[in-house]
Amino acid sequence: MGILFSLLVVAALILGVYLGVEVMGGYFLFGVVIPYIAFAAFLLGVIYRIVIWARSPVPFRIPTTCGQQKSLPWFEQNKIDNPSSKAGVIVRMLLEVLFFRSLFRNTKAQLVDENGKKQLAYQWEKWLWLAALAFHWSFLIVVIRHIRLFAEPVPVLVQLLARVDGMFEFNLQALYLTGVILLVAVTFLFIRRVVIPQIKYISLPADYFPLLLIMGIAATGILMRHFIRADVASVKELMLGIFTFSPVNPGDIGIMFYIHLFLVCVLLIYFPFSKLTHMAGIFMSPTRNMANNNRAERHINPWNYDVKTHTYEEYEDEFRDRMVPAGLPVDKPLPPENDTPAEKQETVEETAEKKDE
Repeated sequence: MGILFSLLVVAALILGVYLGVEVMGGYFLFGVVIPYIAFAAFLLGVIYRIVIWARSPVPFRIPTTCGQQKSLPWFEQNKIDNPSSKAGVIVRMLLEVLFFRSLFRNTKAQLVDENGKKQLAYQWEKWLWLAALAFHWSFLIVVIRHIRLFAEPVPVLVQLLARVDGMFEFNLQALYLTGVILLVAVTFLFIRRVVIPQIKYISLPADYFPLLLIMGIAATGILMRHFIRADVASVKELMLGIFTFSPVNPGDIGIMFYIHLFLVCVLLIYFPFSKLTHMAGIFMSPTRNMANNNRAERHINPWNYDVKTHTYEEYEDEFRDRMVPAGLPVDKPLPPENDTPAEKQETVEETAEKKDE
């Protein structure tokens, strides 16, 4: 049901662009107005999410770790998996963000038949790690490569990246490998959710929709470059106008361009309110961005309020006359029986004053 719903939503978005551009002629709406709305929603939404995360109270150190914590000198510490310093946290975060280190070490458990018996076996999820790494890195390179549409002159780094990425040709055009890798990787991640029963069972429309949306963006981008081509000069003129806040009416650049641009805008609007914000959220996660130095330093909750305590000395003064007859040990004995009534009264009054304090 979630797959069908997400597929219908993406198809409805594409149909809406086709009707709005080809039938109603809404070139300015889909080429200028919606991109501005999408960028504003993306920027404000991400800032809002970061502010909410930053304001969330984290009174204790709660990093998720594995490996030996810093302890006695003869125990070798795992300084990356269980960092006790800021330098260790930085290295751990870099390995996580750039190379998905925790996903690289991920395993899946399944029951296998061995000698006629069901046994639990663990398998390395290397294909998931490889697909996720290819997806994120290719997506990043594609985004950087598109800077050439917004900048004049084009930065040297972007030009160099485009040359390396487009070293092969297809249909008399440079074939950008990252675009193909992006489409293949996102297709693998989608098929994995559909084929594996356990993952399909826990998947929701919020899991399928962004995959199908990105799949549509990658597919329309490849189609627009090699098969249903758009006027690149007009596209760059439009993008430069949007970026410099001097937009022009784009006119009929090509329906495939408007579909591609609109799907990108939908992704930007959807991004801050979805799971995709893990891109920014990983830096705000207290399970990742804290050093595990609980044995070396005492961390006190700054929001702790003063609590009125009842010490053992006060407890014994209050119940000593009952503890001694019951045979319970006490620090101070009962006063002698030959005490004068005045002395007994003084002792009672001192006990009452301590209790009031």
